[in-house]
Amino acid sequence: MSKHLSVDVRVPVEEDNPSIKRIESLCIQCGKCQEVCRKEISVGHHYDLSKTMDTAICIHCGQCVNVCPTGALVEKQDWMKVHDVIQSHSKKVIAITSPSVRVGLGDAFGLEAGSYVEKKMVSALRELGVDVVFDTTFAADLTIMEEASELIDRITNNKPLPQFTSCCPAWVKFVETYYPSLLPNISSSKSPISMMAPTIKTWYAKRENIDPKDIYLVAITPCTAKKFEITRSEMKDASLYHDDEAYPDCDIVVTTKELANWMKAENLDLEKLEDSEYDSLMPRGSGAGLIFGNTGGVMEAAVRTAYFMLTEKQPPENLLEMKEIRGLEGIREASVTINDLTVNVAIVYGTENVRKFLPLLKEKHYDFVEVMTCPKGCISGGGQPKHIGEDMNEIQKKRVDSIYQKDASMKLRCSHDNPAIHQVYKEFYDLPLSELSKKLLHTTYHVRDDLNEDPSIYDTVCETEEVIPTSTRYKCSICGYIYEGDLALEKDDFVCPICGVGKDLFEKC
Repeated sequence: MSKHLSVDVRVPVEEDNPSIKRIESLCIQCGKCQEVCRKEISVGHHYDLSKTMDTAICIHCGQCVNVCPTGALVEKQDWMKVHDVIQSHSKKVIAITSPSVRVGLGDAFGLEAGSYVEKKMVSALRELGVDVVFDTTFAADLTIMEEASELIDRITNNKPLPQFTSCCPAWVKFVETYYPSLLPNISSSKSPISMMAPTIKTWYAKRENIDPKDIYLVAITPCTAKKFEITRSEMKDASLYHDDEAYPDCDIVVTTKELANWMKAENLDLEKLEDSEYDSLMPRGSGAGLIFGNTGGVMEAAVRTAYFMLTEKQPPENLLEMKEIRGLEGIREASVTINDLTVNVAIVYGTENVRKFLPLLKEKHYDFVEVMTCPKGCISGGGQPKHIGEDMNEIQKKRVDSIYQKDASMKLRCSHDNPAIHQVYKEFYDLPLSELSKKLLHTTYHVRDDLNEDPSIYDTVCETEEVIPTSTRYKCSICGYIYEGDLALEKDDFVCPICGVGKDLFEKC
């Protein structure tokens, strides 16, 4: 007997899933989780539990969490572990904050969606006992320096194109599972968190004369998939640098919702906190680093710096606000001319949209493709405060607009102009794509055998078919419980196991 209910009823979740868990007593089998996983993420219904030995396939995006109306699906709550480390005084606790957290955290405290609360967020972390607070947008700038250099290298040296972004760990796992033929096209540049972490445990640790094993690094992110990413064997490069026993570059991930839960447990009111600034060695990054939170932001940031690298001139105004790239459609594309070079780019969010986009690679040449799993980008990550019953499109738009407005107001708009980035290259990495940067800031990925079948059947040259449900489903019109099977065969005294109404109040769905 299967340990999971059918994927037609709900998303199956393994107990050892590092990102999300199900509270069984709260699940009403409403089907919303399987619907988003099937229609937007395109994982549910693209595998067969019987072929995977009854093991769920999950890319850890957490979109099922964001649509769950009862709280039965939640991200793993890891903030208590950070609290315990702080209380033990056993480690130097360093927090790094992702761009989208600052436009999502306010939601949890009743502020208008998209409220930009960066300085109060930093203050909250200090109040909670964190020793040092850095901004992950610093590492987003570092990512752009490496990724733009990699793109130029691929174009000029006939290496696999298009280059796909690698910042989204859910997307990377999706490729490893369903489209392994694309792995040579995935950028070797790590995500900002996975660049920031080894930089802290090498360069920063040396500068501050700290044993890296005495650092406890906490990433504050909108992303549940980051909880998975930090467990990857590839993300232990600082320990290799120190020729030490393996330890993770980043120790733990805390989502935006978790940070809000932690603050409320400590009776911290976001609005009443004083403003606070980041620590100065790796300060807030450029506007280019900030827009990483939006769909198209990584692409736009990379184009700004690629233009500078190829022309040695600052990008013109139209490249500081690329209207062709900005937008909320799931698939967008543009062409950028730099000197005599035309670069064709595309932006995709939602891995279902990826399945629609990939056949286009047979019809047109693309040089650079950004992919984010979550709707409109990281601003809608699985760890962001959710708004059940509200207009998510409007909320997402406010978050996106808030980040773009902040970028437009900043004097520092490009990653290559960040003096702190110049410093870390001068003192440590030397140049983008140097031997040391390749060791600490780049990686490769691998084919997964989760499907227990030949993954080439999902390749870009093939059309994938959705698995068609084999049984009838009925939904309780009172509580939303899903019954799978032939309800007519149930006895007349059958009642809904959740709310107790009879089968005459069930409707076929």
